[in-house]
Amino acid sequence: MTGYPIRDRLALVAGLVGPFLVALALVPFRTDLSRTNAALILVVVVVAVAALGSRTAGVLAALSAAAWFDFFLTRPYQTFDITASADIETAALLLIVGLIVSQLAARARRLEVITVTDAGYLARIHETADLAQSAKSADAVVDHVRRQLTELLGLRGCRFEYGTLLGHPPRLEQDGSVVMGRRHWDVDAGGWPDGEIELRTYGNGHYLGRFMLTPGPDPVPPLQARLVAVTLADQTGAALDAAGPARDG
Repeated sequence: MTGYPIRDRLALVAGLVGPFLVALALVPFRTDLSRTNAALILVVVVVAVAALGSRTAGVLAALSAAAWFDFFLTRPYQTFDITASADIETAALLLIVGLIVSQLAARARRLEVITVTDAGYLARIHETADLAQSAKSADAVVDHVRRQLTELLGLRGCRFEYGTLLGHPPRLEQDGSVVMGRRHWDVDAGGWPDGEIELRTYGNGHYLGRFMLTPGPDPVPPLQARLVAVTLADQTGAALDAAGPARDG
């Protein structure tokens, strides 16, 4: 788990241990508590883990909740066997609902809109939005955003690539985090990874190009600045999509 941010590491631990502790705490009440109510309590744990952590943590919590519901709260107790068909259905629903809710909670976290209070950040977003609506060429928006990203993120260099994805560089994600392959890179603790970092642009859900960011010597900008950078890239994608098919090269 060393590739995950501290918050996500804690969420993974919570996803594994949290349902176990809650199910264990419900043991004294299992004869009086309906299976449905017990399952709902465990779903709440899954939601909390997914909202605070990652999708992976939410899935882990859902699996853990279903397992410990079976072990502690269904007959025969302290086994992973279930004899009553109603309990089987409840356990299956707990797992399915937990998985669905964890996906929704993780998506809500990823797409969460953080209030931008810095006047400079707001000015960049508004200026780019105005240019995207008035510019005669999408290239003008690309060049504008490239300069904005260089200043905003303290980059040594920034270029834009149209078309096909090549290679597997680190990627600045929609939530402001950085991913290397399938691993999360703790950018706040470890700084930018070596080499160029890609920031993809999309229009109507279609990949159109990417900004290739070369970090400078300054410290990594705060999450709010990285989210503004993602917003600027999204505005570029909208301008490119309105202009028509992306060009090669």
